[in-house]
Amino acid sequence: MFMRRLLMNCVCAVVVMLSVSCAQEEDLTSYVDQRIGTGAHGHVFMGANVPFGMVQLGPTSIPQDWDWCSGYHESDSTVIGFSHTHLSGTGIGDLFDVTVMPVVGDVKYARGNHFSQQSGMWSYADRSREEYAPGYYSVPLERYGVVAELTATSRVGMHRYTFPESEDAAIVFDLQNGGCWDSAEETFLRQESETMISGWRLSRGWANNQKVYFVAEFSKPFDVFDIKPKGRFGRATFRTAQGEQILLKVALSPVSVAGAKANLEAELPGWDFDKVAAEAKDAWNSELSKLRIQSDDETVKRIFYTALYHTMIAPSEFCDVNGDYRGADACIYSNPGHKTYTTYSLWDTYRAAMPLLTITQPERMADMVNTMLNICDEQGRLPVWHLWGCETDCMVGNPGVISVADAIVKQVDGVDMERAFEAVKRTANHPGRGNGLRMRFGYIPVDAMTEAVAKDMEFAIADGAAANAARKLGKEDDVRMFEERSHSYRNYFDSSTGFIRGLDSKREWRTPFDPYFSAHGNGDYCEGNAWQYTWLVPHDVKGLQQCFGSREKMIEKLDSLFTVSSDVTGANASPDISGLIGQYAHGNEPSHHVTYLYTMLGEPWKTADRVREVLSVLYHDREDGLSGNEDVGQMSAWYVMSAIGLYEVEPAGGRYWFGSPLVDQATLKVPGGEFVIKAENNSAENKYIQRVWLNGEQYDYPWIGHHDVMRGGELKFEMGNNPSLWYELE
Repeated sequence: MFMRRLLMNCVCAVVVMLSVSCAQEEDLTSYVDQRIGTGAHGHVFMGANVPFGMVQLGPTSIPQDWDWCSGYHESDSTVIGFSHTHLSGTGIGDLFDVTVMPVVGDVKYARGNHFSQQSGMWSYADRSREEYAPGYYSVPLERYGVVAELTATSRVGMHRYTFPESEDAAIVFDLQNGGCWDSAEETFLRQESETMISGWRLSRGWANNQKVYFVAEFSKPFDVFDIKPKGRFGRATFRTAQGEQILLKVALSPVSVAGAKANLEAELPGWDFDKVAAEAKDAWNSELSKLRIQSDDETVKRIFYTALYHTMIAPSEFCDVNGDYRGADACIYSNPGHKTYTTYSLWDTYRAAMPLLTITQPERMADMVNTMLNICDEQGRLPVWHLWGCETDCMVGNPGVISVADAIVKQVDGVDMERAFEAVKRTANHPGRGNGLRMRFGYIPVDAMTEAVAKDMEFAIADGAAANAARKLGKEDDVRMFEERSHSYRNYFDSSTGFIRGLDSKREWRTPFDPYFSAHGNGDYCEGNAWQYTWLVPHDVKGLQQCFGSREKMIEKLDSLFTVSSDVTGANASPDISGLIGQYAHGNEPSHHVTYLYTMLGEPWKTADRVREVLSVLYHDREDGLSGNEDVGQMSAWYVMSAIGLYEVEPAGGRYWFGSPLVDQATLKVPGGEFVIKAENNSAENKYIQRVWLNGEQYDYPWIGHHDVMRGGELKFEMGNNPSLWYELE
């Protein structure tokens, strides 16, 4: 009897402990506010998806202007349908593939315009009743009296439409409409049964040869399925009772209709919408929990977890459940032994988003890098901006080199390092995109091509990353060659003005010279001016210091960056020059490392001042809470990394420089267990690091190595209100 009572007491104690543990498990998705970035020029995705999923299922509006690159903007409530692919935060629009619209009665099968609802299928959405959470989206469509609900798995979008009573309710498939650059070249629809259709869409635009296959299954038989001319639209018509719900599952494949059918069967065989939405929420909670923070400021938590959410929309899966995928050469490949990914906005994301994933997603990072190596084999060089199997060649330099080199330096498990370095070297020596001119002249002359300065400087950063990768692998000849080439930016430094400026093939400066001048798409810089590009040397800060003549002169010039006028001259200045503090432009990526230069130059309190300013002024928890395009996770990744006090300034440098942690504690799940970052005595006033401790011992460096983070342990910052220097300059 005694033993039985003891056993029961133990069982009860375990139950209580488990209950307490479960109660303490925080629903981190409750902090994600998908409105953030849907206004101003944030361009973020709004809708239902799972982390890194192929499907991004959400509303698409009438406008095809710049601020609707994601298909959604807080200023406009029109809906032409719910598309299964969307970009998030880009500056160019594309995708919106396989758009589905529930309707009642006769409609005109067109995108339509704002002047008349009868101009197309579109409806106003009742944004006052809009609901959203990671993995779920819902909105009423006013024109039809239909409530739309959406959720998703990785490859399947699930819809639930609540209809009014009608003899002529319908769900229409729109294969015509896509992004602002997108044009449907060929489309096809087929009725498979009284509950299933299939089809495909070939489009050309930013992705110049995009193929999407799909299969769609309805929860009840349709009365008739009409295919409209040229296979651009298909209408499944039903009789509905008041409040009747019709469910729809749409599976995508980049390979074939058969692949889409297999994806549907594997990922979503049933019809339990609420279960799918709950599983999507669980998937998001699982990923968000890999980086937990402690802060008394609820607004900081909302911004932080929304930012972390944004970093996991892409890269997105680009293979069927059996692993088959469409290559960069448009050929179909069998399972390569890893997941294949797409949507690589590498000019943006090499700076913070991809380094963040090396910490929080090391297994996925291996697959992402291996995908990039396959792309190199298929198209002859590493990707620049890869979208649904297509190289867009958008932006400048060799950003793919940087992310692969970063994986080499960090020794990401699951990547063949020799194969990776061969891809780095092959791409770095490819003559395309201006690199041939650079290898001929030692720099890119401004009379040879537009955006020459930006192109050369980004090539130089990539060469610096390649040198780091070569050093890691003991390839000393390659180290010397890449290091020498990485100094090409020095040709552009004009000591008489203290700026990086254009140099022609006769080695004469471009005149007249105005450091505030920007010519969007037709100048010496890319989305910037001389004020921003003078600091785009994160791989060779000591070399840039030598250009200025001394550390003091460089700091003096850097100080002025934040205090000069924010005016930008030029009739066609780039709209990406945004989020300005002086001429520091946080709304665009070339500036993202700049605040950390102070730490590298021995004045870390200035890094703290500027980082805290950016975190508190240029990010907030409203629709216009981003100061520029989200750029597929980069703007948000800067916030995440800076809020925990770390930033990888040197591309493929293998170390994270300290700034000023905004949160009191951050706990990262890493292969070695947990890496905990604590900021003691932290506040708005106590923003300066006084001393640093690593695993209980005083730490006298202004950075920490990647491998120290991945081993797990504790990094403790002692914070105070006294600007201080706790380390010796290298």
